[in-house]
Amino acid sequence: MKASNPIILVLFYSRHGATRKLAELIAQGIESVPGIDARIRTVPAVSTVAEAVEPDVPAKGAPYVERSDLDECAGLALGSPTRFGNMAASVKYFLDGTATEWLSGSLTGKPAVVFTSTGSLHGGQESTLLSMMIPLLHHGMLVMGLPYSHPELMTTESGGGPYGASHWAGLDNNRPISEDEKKLAVALGRRLAETVARLEGVR
Repeated sequence: MKASNPIILVLFYSRHGATRKLAELIAQGIESVPGIDARIRTVPAVSTVAEAVEPDVPAKGAPYVERSDLDECAGLALGSPTRFGNMAASVKYFLDGTATEWLSGSLTGKPAVVFTSTGSLHGGQESTLLSMMIPLLHHGMLVMGLPYSHPELMTTESGGGPYGASHWAGLDNNRPISEDEKKLAVALGRRLAETVARLEGVR
């Protein structure tokens, strides 16, 4: 990895691991484009107990996102599990705290994609993806999805759609990511990276 390479931030929250796996596949797609690097970060969980606090460093997995990650990124992939057809509270809480970035316009003009995982097949994948797009549009980001030139959009029997990558994890969160879901997640990361490469003049 060169220090000068444009960085795409892959930012997610995952409770049972399915959204994290999608994040890793999207990062794989990003890094398949020469000259573009992926930076995987997560957000802390939000507790219903006011006194509860997360440790400064996660016990395992990706580090917590910092404000500098937003400033330094040339693009963003944002992921969350579905909560009643919406993004998880942890992701919403983080986005609610990005007024400084909104005022400075630090994300304006940067490409972005979204991804999600659901426990049930019709548990709100599309509405969750759309809910995550809204704050990104307010930030002036260039929100993208997946075109139907990807044949997996017509063959998938679980996750994956034109709004972004998705996965049907099952009620016990133990369904493996299908081949179609994998291909679409990698393709989404690659499409984001190719767009960043064009905008940044990477050759």
